[in-house]
Order: sequence, then C-alpha cells, then structure tokens
Amino acid sequence: MKKDEKQKKIKIDHFIEDKKDRVEVKMRGIKSNVDFNKLKSLGFVKQKQKNLFTVRCACPGGRVPIKRLKKMIEAAEKYGNGYVHLTARQGLEIPYVHHKDFDRVIDLLAKAKGEIGSGGPRVRVPTACGGCEYNPHGLMDTQKMCQMVYKKFFGHPCNHKFKISFSGCPHDCVRTNDIDLGFQGAVLPGFSDKKCVRCGTCSYACKERAIKPDKEGMPVFTQKNCVLCGDCIRVCPREAWVVDKRGYIVRVGGKHGVHPLNGSVIARLVSDSKVAPIIKKTLQWYNKEGTSKGKIRIGEILRKGSNMENYMVFMKNVLGEYAEKKVRKPELIRTLN
Repeated sequence: MKKDEKQKKIKIDHFIEDKKDRVEVKMRGIKSNVDFNKLKSLGFVKQKQKNLFTVRCACPGGRVPIKRLKKMIEAAEKYGNGYVHLTARQGLEIPYVHHKDFDRVIDLLAKAKGEIGSGGPRVRVPTACGGCEYNPHGLMDTQKMCQMVYKKFFGHPCNHKFKISFSGCPHDCVRTNDIDLGFQGAVLPGFSDKKCVRCGTCSYACKERAIKPDKEGMPVFTQKNCVLCGDCIRVCPREAWVVDKRGYIVRVGGKHGVHPLNGSVIARLVSDSKVAPIIKKTLQWYNKEGTSKGKIRIGEILRKGSNMENYMVFMKNVLGEYAEKKVRKPELIRTLN
C-alpha cells in the first residue's frame, strides 16, 4: 500500500457521517476549502452528523457579559438546535451549526465582542474561579489575572494544547493540579502574641492541625502542616493572625484525559507580577523541548530523563526566591488498573 493511501485511511472516521474530511466555508467574507482538523483549531468542531459542527465560544474565566450571552443564545436559536452546552472548562458551545452559517455566527457574536474559542496546538482559553472579588475564601484576584492571560497569551502557538487555570484558594475549584500550568491562591499567616487573647478560635478553625494551643492556651504554629488557606486570619476576633505573604502556588505538567497527570509544584507565593513572565518562559521551554516530538504535552516531556531539572534551571531567573527547592516530576494517575 502506498504512503498516501495509508494516510488517507487514517483519516477515515466511521462515527462521522461525512464521506469527506473537508468542506467549503465562508469566514469573514473569504471562501476556502478547509479540512476538519483546521476547522477544529479555529473553534469549529465536527459533529457526527453530516455538515454540522459545534461552535466553541470563548469565555475566559467562565465570565460572560449579559449582552454577549444574549448574542450566543440568539446564535443558538437561529443557527443551532435551540440550546447551548456548558463545557467542563467553563466554555459555552453552540451545537448543530451548518458550515454554511459560520460567517453569520461570527458576525452575530462580534456585535457583542464575542470570539470563537480555538482548539489545536496553542494556548487555550484560560479558566478561573471567582477569586477574591466576592468569594470569602478567595485570596487572589483570579479573574483579573485570567483576563490578562487571555489578552496576552490566548492562541499562542505551541507544540500541543496548553491550558492555564487560576484558583483563588486551596480549595482549588479550577483544579490547578491537572492543568499544564496552574496558579492557586495562597496566604502565609503571621501572628502577633500581643493581640492574642488565647480564645482558641484559630486552632478550632484549622482543620490541618497547623495551630495547636500550648498549656497556657497560646497558639503554636507548625508551618509544615499549613495549607496556606488563611482560615485562621478570617476567624481571629482580635486580628492576632494577619497576612504575612500572599501569592500563588504554581504547578506545571498536569493534565486529565486517558493518561492523567498530577502537576508538580514549582513555586510558592508568587506575586501577580510574576504570572506573565512565568507563562512566557514556560512556553519558550515547552516549544523548544517539544520540537519534532509530535503531539506531546509539557507534563509528558517533564517526566522524561532530567527534563524536570533542566526546566527548573531554565526558570531560575524568573522564579527567583519563590522557586521550590525539591521538585518532583509530574505523577501518572492510573485509572484503568
């Protein structure tokens, strides 16, 4: 069998009704014949039904202005099947869109500054929790950082898909442990014994047993047990517990899927100003190390040989004093055996 025939065979998908792997589309006034993989990278995902696609709408941080949401609903009513789908990554999708209606959907969403969320080998739309804006557990302004990342890095070409997320506290609702690059809000508490009245509220609130009263009732702090949640600060009636340091715990190399990985903690309590440089530097390393390796996520690269150590050396200048001293490789989570 010839090489081109083998490649043609690989493209066959018996679950897709189309007998071809490309369609003629019109986007932003330009007509072209585009294959399904290219369309997916642009945010138009082929469905099993002939000529129909699911359109991904960009919703950075899961936050959608009402005017934009109304346009998404209008697009679903006019060109979809009358409903939208909320994805696990805070996205919004419009299923059952005919490829001849792509331009109409793009124009309709653009009226409310809505964009199509891309797929493929690039930085994806970042995700985030509500952060400290209105959540009493929130320690960092995750929405602000998420919007910054969306403007600066969304669509940046990569070796494979690259996902970024922000959680505002150790509850880690957006799962920074299973993402390519995750930022989780944290706070290191400080203590003033002069303000303490030995009420025991802090030790009761600390579920990690990082705070225990001594014989006189004075709280004793064991930092190695602390998960940096700040609950002691929240409940102290005399403000004896205060914020000493505030920032993000940074994890790299996580992913979910068939072979999920737990990411590695590479830094603690980094400031907002460090986020963009960490992302930029990490993307530089990933694109360099991923060259000619096919579709491989950064976590898989970091698991091989001395790549984790090499990555930390590469990141030394940007991480500085925040860098973790002992860094493990991303860990494989076995789900099928």
